[in-house]
Amino acid sequence: MNEPFNIPVIYDGTEHEFKARFERWGYTHRISVLIDETTVTFEPDEEGGYRALAEHPVAIGLLQAIVARLITLSR
Repeated sequence: MNEPFNIPVIYDGTEHEFKARFERWGYTHRISVLIDETTVTFEPDEEGGYRALAEHPVAIGLLQAIVARLITLSR
């Protein structure tokens, strides 16, 4: 279940593909996405979207594009 997969995202007019990993956390889950050399962890929020947790700054527009893609994959 924790096998890596790729997330294709269109950001700034170009298509990007990021490596990701689904992680089960008790009754919920997280998705870790490798952006450049930074791992960003996306976890579900109370409103049905995802919040992003990162140690280094990542462009907000890129994070929003990834969240939009994750939401479409989870339907």
